[in-house]
Amino acid sequence: MSAPQNNELLARLAAQGDRSAADNPWKSVDATKPKHDTAAHEDSTLDHLLQRVNKLAPGAAAVCAGGLQAGSPRPAATAAVKPRHTPPQDSEFMPLEPTSFREAGLTESEVEALILKYLFNRGDASGRQIADQIRLPFLLVDTLMQRMKQDRLVALKDAAHMGDYFYQPTDLGRERGRRYTEDCTYFGAAPVPLADYIASVTAQSIQTQRPSPDDLKRAFADLLISPTMFARLGPAINSGRGLFLFGPPGNGKTSIAERVTKAFGETIWLPRAIGVDGEIMRLYDPVNHDDMPLESGDGLLDQNRVDKRWVRIRRPTIIVGGELTMDNLEVSYNKGTGVAEAPMQMKSNCGTLVIDDFGRQKMSTDQLLNRWIVPLEKRYDFLNLASGKKIQVPFDQLVIFSTNLEPKDLCDDAFLRRIPYKVEVIDPDEQAFRKLFEIMCPKLGIVHQASAVDYLIENHYRAVDRPFRCCQPRDLLMQIRNFCRYHGLKLELKDEYMDFACENYFAIM
Repeated sequence: MSAPQNNELLARLAAQGDRSAADNPWKSVDATKPKHDTAAHEDSTLDHLLQRVNKLAPGAAAVCAGGLQAGSPRPAATAAVKPRHTPPQDSEFMPLEPTSFREAGLTESEVEALILKYLFNRGDASGRQIADQIRLPFLLVDTLMQRMKQDRLVALKDAAHMGDYFYQPTDLGRERGRRYTEDCTYFGAAPVPLADYIASVTAQSIQTQRPSPDDLKRAFADLLISPTMFARLGPAINSGRGLFLFGPPGNGKTSIAERVTKAFGETIWLPRAIGVDGEIMRLYDPVNHDDMPLESGDGLLDQNRVDKRWVRIRRPTIIVGGELTMDNLEVSYNKGTGVAEAPMQMKSNCGTLVIDDFGRQKMSTDQLLNRWIVPLEKRYDFLNLASGKKIQVPFDQLVIFSTNLEPKDLCDDAFLRRIPYKVEVIDPDEQAFRKLFEIMCPKLGIVHQASAVDYLIENHYRAVDRPFRCCQPRDLLMQIRNFCRYHGLKLELKDEYMDFACENYFAIM
């Protein structure tokens, strides 16, 4: 283009300076977004994919996206971090594998400490073995191992499969691992932030569930419960609040309490350990928690997409009796290992906590009641950590107090008000007592004889005015079974067998 033409074009553009931005050619060019914007294209593709998945399975889109639905609770402490859990409304809560340490609520220094303590104790390990040990994705661990190699904390020992390597600590890494171990010996699964745990309890809370009569019938299918008792238990369990079970011993209070949890959802997700400002608290307890791992092909998500720092367990039912002490209700800290253990009520969150033989604990009932009078009302608890920090945690379980004593003799009105349901488990009538023999005989392999039960009731109950108990048919039948096995006799009911069983069983009763 010639010089006069250039000058003419510039003059024309300058004359348009007073026009609006819509008429200005430079402005229109400046406001136009490039058509090859990669992020916009990826977002559009992802939205289209989620819409298709959502049509196939409602709620699955939110699962695949790894976010909470609108209106779902979100901890303020992690508001800036993309949630990695499925929504509680349309699908089962499921923690998803993090794509970064920040998303996992961890720092590289925290993960590095776990790795160095693991190598300090083991000697050497491959990248995938390390990832399996601390339950984090291999890609995240592999990137960190490369940086630790550059920092001369670890060295390559040998090549492993699929682009992996065996690592061993250098002198500097071994020394640092030793110092980390002196503070805390824990080198298991990387901890989950406290805020994520609180969000998980909210999503899986028993307070949001309303068991139906069918759910209760399924839960108590193996027990003989009268319609009156069933009608009283239903609303109490449905409330998700405290419950007193009282009455004579041997009528199934503990058996009822053990089965209450079955009326709620079957499984929950629980973090193996929780991290609070650098402190690690173990929550998963193999003694009190039953693993329920995902089966292959379970749901739309592959099991590999699940955050392995969490474990899928049967909704917990924890039973404590006379061994319960005040220490069991607080965070226990082992000075030798530097690891904290969650208290009993925290391990039972989203499930049932049964205080069996209430009133017979080593500590007084006043101590226990004063400790829980606020948590039972507010549904949250305060715990003290070894550092002196006080944390607030959910108190989300159905607490059942089972006792042979009168509740009014154990606690005052202020506490009884916070336990809204008091259900008396009474003695069975004669018809129910006979029915228990019919149920238990096949289970123990004994041939049932109604005449032998008639003989038992007439001579060992009515004659001595002995009350019926729900446990007695089972206990007497076990006496008969052991007698017959010892003498090589056929397993059946006879009058003389009943005499032998009662002579042993009621000897001092």
